[in-house]
Amino acid sequence: MALGGNPIFNGKNFRGATQAPPVPQAQYGQNPYGQAPYGQNPYGQAPGRAPGQVMDAQGGWMAQQQNMTHDQLQQMYNQPAAGPAETGRMTFDDVIIKTAACLGVLVAGAAVTLFVGMSLASLLMIVGALGGFVLAMVNTFKKQPSPALILAYAGLEGLFLGGLTRVLDTMYPGVGLQAVIGTLSVFAVTLLLFKSGKVRATPKAMKFFMIALVGYALFSVVNLVMMVTGLTTEPFGLRSGIIGVVIGVLAIGLAAFSLVMDFTSIEEGVRNGAPERFSWTAAFGLTVTLVWLYVEIIRLLAILRGDD
Repeated sequence: MALGGNPIFNGKNFRGATQAPPVPQAQYGQNPYGQAPYGQNPYGQAPGRAPGQVMDAQGGWMAQQQNMTHDQLQQMYNQPAAGPAETGRMTFDDVIIKTAACLGVLVAGAAVTLFVGMSLASLLMIVGALGGFVLAMVNTFKKQPSPALILAYAGLEGLFLGGLTRVLDTMYPGVGLQAVIGTLSVFAVTLLLFKSGKVRATPKAMKFFMIALVGYALFSVVNLVMMVTGLTTEPFGLRSGIIGVVIGVLAIGLAAFSLVMDFTSIEEGVRNGAPERFSWTAAFGLTVTLVWLYVEIIRLLAILRGDD
């Protein structure tokens, strides 16, 4: 896609997408479809073309019945032109269906953690986090989208989110439902603002987004190292108190703008006639962003609840 949202989505860039074949160019006086110059073949017929044949899209000739009635010809010409779905191109419906499939698998993975013990749920959370990260990298750098790998990623992320939600919801009851409502609300508002044209991924906005994203990633790495090494004993490391709230709001804003960039990518992909298989790329990118958004919201809610 021309413009990506999060770095994972942007990395695909519709690699492997094919464009429609260019119209043959011929020199002046020469027919681009192999016909002889005007005047050398009577009635403009190409060599080897029998009466009643018409040219197909590849420049060849396919035979047509010569006894078609006027009504049959009129009906043929009145048929609507083939749309993106008929020509194997990506449509918004394709993206919606495949995104729904990814989210369905994700919810199913999260549901698994509800029927096991807390210790096993915590283990599944770690497995899902590590496995999801690996498959995210694989899907990002894979030249062609793989539906199986994308759905597997969604399932692993479901284990991670389900385990995380269960742990935090045990500590702060109700925080999981609040995070789900918050994620859906941010998604809906962002989509409405994008459709209305009030929010766009302009080059200047994208530059600020990348700067803020790099800074946030660096902060997250430092915070993780400090938590692992025991340099901080706070549940969320440096992301505690007022600093944690500010960083959380900033991260949610970044995730929301990432959705805007994802919508832009999907819109351009449909407009430019990207192959239908890349609707899986769009679904993968949206799933990645929604996972990120949910994690940031539930973490912010937990920080706010912890400060009460």
